[in-house]
Amino acid sequence: MGISNDSNDNSHSHSAAANNQDATAPSPESQVVPEVSAKGIDGKPTAGIMSRIWYIVTWVPPACRYDPENPPKLTLALNILFGIACTFTVANLYYSHPLLNIMAISFDITQERASTIPTVAQAGYAAGLLFLCPMGDIVKRRPFVLLLMAFTATISLGLCLTKSFEAFVALNCIMSVTTVTPQIMLPLVSQLAAPNRRATAIAIVVSGLLLGILIARLLSGIIANYSSWRNVYWMSFALQYVILVLLWFCMPDYPQTNKGMNYFRMLFSILGLIVKHPQLVQSCLIGFFVSSTFTSFWTTLTFLLSGDPYNYSTVVIGLFALAGIVPMLSGPFFANRFTDKFHTHVSVLIGQIFCLIGIAIGTYTGKITVAGPIIQAIIFDFGQQISQVANRTAIYGVEPKAASRVNTAYMVSVFCGQLMGTAAGNDLYARGGWILSGSANIGFIGAGMVILLLRGPKETRWLGWRGGIDLRNKHDEDGDDSAQPQRQNESRGAVQAEGTDSSPSENTVSPQQGDFEKGDVQQSATAGRVSE
Repeated sequence: MGISNDSNDNSHSHSAAANNQDATAPSPESQVVPEVSAKGIDGKPTAGIMSRIWYIVTWVPPACRYDPENPPKLTLALNILFGIACTFTVANLYYSHPLLNIMAISFDITQERASTIPTVAQAGYAAGLLFLCPMGDIVKRRPFVLLLMAFTATISLGLCLTKSFEAFVALNCIMSVTTVTPQIMLPLVSQLAAPNRRATAIAIVVSGLLLGILIARLLSGIIANYSSWRNVYWMSFALQYVILVLLWFCMPDYPQTNKGMNYFRMLFSILGLIVKHPQLVQSCLIGFFVSSTFTSFWTTLTFLLSGDPYNYSTVVIGLFALAGIVPMLSGPFFANRFTDKFHTHVSVLIGQIFCLIGIAIGTYTGKITVAGPIIQAIIFDFGQQISQVANRTAIYGVEPKAASRVNTAYMVSVFCGQLMGTAAGNDLYARGGWILSGSANIGFIGAGMVILLLRGPKETRWLGWRGGIDLRNKHDEDGDDSAQPQRQNESRGAVQAEGTDSSPSENTVSPQQGDFEKGDVQQSATAGRVSE
C-alpha cells in the first residue's frame, strides 16, 4: 500500500472518529477506568512498557495486602525466603572471584586488569549502601525490594552477553549498586519479629547472606571448570528471577514508616543518629574491628596456603571456605537459645572471646600444621557471626523508625573495617609473614573488647556501667503467637495517633515495630496499590 493511500485512510478514520464523538457520548466507565492495552494506558505509547512494569511491581496480591486489624506476621517460611533472597543477591558480588584468570583470557587482558572487576564491584556496593539502603525508611519496602531485584537480575543478562571488558566492568558496577536487598531486608525483619525472637530472625537472614558469599565461590568455580564462565551469570540471571517471582507472590506490603521525609534530609539525619545514640557508635566500632580481622585473615590465608610448607593449589585453597558452613548453620540456633534471652552485650563478648581464641590458635600453629588455620576458620567465623547478629539486634532497637539509616551507619563502618583489614593484612604479611599479621588481628579483637567493656549493658550514656549488670532480657517468654496481639494493638494505636510527619529524633515508638502512616494503611488495605 502506498504512502498516499495510508494518508487517505488515516484522514477518513479521523473524520469518522470525529463524527462518532459528536453522536455518541463516552460511557462513565471509560471516563473513570483507563484502558491498559498493548499501546499503554489509554492508548498512549509514551506510557507503554514502563507503566506496565510499574503496575505489575506495585500491584499487591490480595493475600499480601496490609490489614491494620491483622498485621502480617513474620513466619518462619517468610523468614527463610528472605534469607534465600539474600543468598542469591549478595552472591552477585563474589561470582567473579574464582573466575578472574579465566576472564583475563576470555577478554584478552592481563590478570592485573581483570582484578579490577571485584574492586569496582565493591565500590558500587558501597555506593548502594550509602545512597539506596537509607531509602528503606521513606519508601514502601515491597515495591522497593522488587524493583531492586528486577533491575539487578536484568543487568545480569548484560554480563552474560557482552564481549567488551569495559562494558562488563560498568554493568557489574551498576549491578553491585543495586545488590543491597539484604540490607533492606535486615531492618525490616528486625521490625517485624517478636522481641523474644528478634535475634533468631536476624540470624537466619545473616546466615543466608554468609551462605551467598560461600555458595557464589563454590558454584562459579565448579561451573567454570566444566563449561563457559558465562554460564555462571546465566545461572545467576535465572535464580534471581525465580526469587523475584517468589517475593512478588509472598512478600507482604508494609506501609511507610516516615511518609513525606525528604531524601537529602534523610541522608543528613544519619549523622544525627550517630551523635544521638552511644549504643550505635559502640556497635559500629566493634563491627569495624571484627570485620577488619575477618578480611585480614581470609586475605593472608591465601598467601600462607599457597607458599611453603603447603604449596596448595587454588582449588584446595578455595575448599577452605567450606569451614564457614558449620558456624553459618549454628548461628541461628545460638541466637535462639542465647542472644534472644540475654542482653546483646553478653553475646558480643562471647563472640569476641571466640574470635580471640580462634585467631590465637591459627596464628601460632599455622606454620606448623594446616589444622591451625582450619580450627581458626571455624571458631573465628562462629564468633564473628555471633557478634554481628548481636550488634544488629542492639542497634535496630535504638530508633525503630530509622532502622534502615541505623543499618547504613553500621554497614559503612563494617565496610571501612574490611578495607582497613585487607590493606593492613597484606602490608603486615609482606613485612613479617603470617605471625605478624595474625598478631595484629589479635590486637584488633582486643580493641573491640575494650570498646565493649567501656560501656555497660544498661548504660544510657557514652561511658560507664550505670543501671546494674542484670543481663537477662525482659521480653515475654511466650512465642510469636502470644506476642502478636500486642503488636496488633500497638500498630492500630500508631495508625490512629499518627497525624504528622516528624524526624526519628522527635518520635518515641515501640521497639517491636515502627509506626505506620494512616494514609498508607488505608491505601494498602483498600486497593492493595503501592504509591511511589
